[in-house]
Amino acid sequence: MSESQTLLLGFIAGVTILIGLPLGRVRSVKPGTRQFLNALAIGILIFLIWDVLVHAFEPVDIALGKLHDGSGGVGPVAGYGALFFLGITVGLGSLVFYEGWLGSRARAVASSTSSASSASSRRFGPGTMAPEELAVPRTRGISGWSAARRLSLLIAVGIGLHNFGEGLAIGGSAAAGEIGLATVLVIGFALHNGTEGFGIVAPLAAEGDRPSWGFLLLMGLIGGGPTFVGTAVGSQFTSDAMSVIFLTLAAGSILYVVIQLLGVAYKNGRKELIYWGVLLGLCAGFVTDMVVTAGGA
Repeated sequence: MSESQTLLLGFIAGVTILIGLPLGRVRSVKPGTRQFLNALAIGILIFLIWDVLVHAFEPVDIALGKLHDGSGGVGPVAGYGALFFLGITVGLGSLVFYEGWLGSRARAVASSTSSASSASSRRFGPGTMAPEELAVPRTRGISGWSAARRLSLLIAVGIGLHNFGEGLAIGGSAAAGEIGLATVLVIGFALHNGTEGFGIVAPLAAEGDRPSWGFLLLMGLIGGGPTFVGTAVGSQFTSDAMSVIFLTLAAGSILYVVIQLLGVAYKNGRKELIYWGVLLGLCAGFVTDMVVTAGGA
């Protein structure tokens, strides 16, 4: 398979994330429906955590098997084990820190804006607006986004790390001449990404925040683009250590997102919708995984 054909496979697998993103622009969604869709996304993300950790732990498991039968030493076990736990810790901890930093920055700007507005009202009083009143600072950048949009961004980042690992698998299979396996992986990962797109916009649907098409395309690029990049990298060389690092980073970040989404879900009541939505999301994840397994991957 040529390099251009391999990259085309990576593009197909990644671009399907756009299928679920337009759901974020649906108007007039009932509160119960929003909560169910949010729970559905949680179920899908829980499956992704399981899927990612199983693949990330494979090198550790293989090293342990070699240690057991005497064909390997403690070094690979310790090395892969350290990468495994470090990746999860960094993936989770970095998003905890980043979200805290964004929240404190947004509060600081809001406080500054409030103080400036108060001072302006005292100085100028009622009547015609003075030019100086236009100098009130505004919140810019990501810190000015709503909490739902920031959470969508974090979901896209976590899914992007996961999809980079998927791209490595596609590129590595194609480079090794395993065309059938690479094709099956593309089909399975394309189905996965189709459901992941909805996971990104679930916080927006839960809050009734209708994003622009530009915002959705940006989230699609962050979440699906790494599949293409991973395919390009995997077609050139493969590394178990690299796979462990990116997969565990994805697992830690997705774990953070799941915790956040559960908090959003429980605020809205109707717990029975949460249970059924999570169950259906898990089932959807496993059904798409069956496609890959049935093909011999």
